[in-house]
Amino acid sequence: MRLRLDQLSGHLKRGLAPVYLICGDEPWQLGEAARRVREHAVGQGFEREVLDQEAHFDWSALAAATDALSLFASRRLIELRLGTPTLGQEGSAAVRRYCERTNPDTCLLMVAPLLDRKDLKAKWAEAVERVGALVQVWPLEGPRLIAWLGERLAGAGFDPAPGVAALLAERVEGNLLAAVQEVEKLRLLRDPGPLDEAGLLAAICDNARYDLFDLSDAALAGDRARVTRVIHGLEGEGTAAPLVLWVLARELRVLAAAAYAQDGGRDPARVLAEQRIPEGRQATVLRALRRLSLARIQALLRRCATADRAIKGLAQDDPWLLLHRIADTLAGGPGQGWEAPA
Repeated sequence: MRLRLDQLSGHLKRGLAPVYLICGDEPWQLGEAARRVREHAVGQGFEREVLDQEAHFDWSALAAATDALSLFASRRLIELRLGTPTLGQEGSAAVRRYCERTNPDTCLLMVAPLLDRKDLKAKWAEAVERVGALVQVWPLEGPRLIAWLGERLAGAGFDPAPGVAALLAERVEGNLLAAVQEVEKLRLLRDPGPLDEAGLLAAICDNARYDLFDLSDAALAGDRARVTRVIHGLEGEGTAAPLVLWVLARELRVLAAAAYAQDGGRDPARVLAEQRIPEGRQATVLRALRRLSLARIQALLRRCATADRAIKGLAQDDPWLLLHRIADTLAGGPGQGWEAPA
């Protein structure tokens, strides 16, 4: 069966399916769907085991995990995190075999942020949909985002006036994680009840500005126009340049480690997991990695060193101009000549 995210909770109340495939390119919904299945299964006495699939993943591990007995629980939740866009013949066969011999004491949760659309028509995906549930998530935009925000506000105990959800949608710019955080802030700052536009603005006015992570998110997502807006906003608000440099250099170091692993034949998704990058953010980092070579990432790190010297007054360059160009190049800008040593 196919389920929307808003149908998942009702489905789980009726019972746990033997297998779930959760896929899509919206990080918050992807993580939320996986969390709901995971928490329901653990609440039913399932013991969780995590498998991280990579380029050279041994698919026999899936069968081994299915057949293994636990000293602590007789029911098992196998969480298979798919780190490659396709499963390949071996992976497809392994998933089909699992679907052919499901049992009520085992549940397979597959989380696939990078799944290609064509794979949803593959035999293994059809087998999952036949015996279990496929949850596909999409970015929320326009009226759907506004309706979703209205539901979140109502769920937090507020009675939003017309236009409040639309105003909040404009504030978060489609970032569902930011939207969830804003609603949580409102719960802390205001008592439940009616909420009009003035009340919303009064609660979030001190936060209605760009922060450092808006910049890194925009750069990783390849949104050059937003990078320009955010960095100009940060400069205008008097944000300390060393903090902007820190957040950019941090993202570049993560990308460098993943790119180095990829050039050496390792799976970059495993490196991101080792560095404790949240699941919902890994897909964004991997997409950025597809447009950035290791040489360019290393060049950007060298430019970070130049920006550091400029911030300290040891170089004549304009620190904010350098920071803007680093962020723009990270977002996919040209950055002509930046592969050469600084």
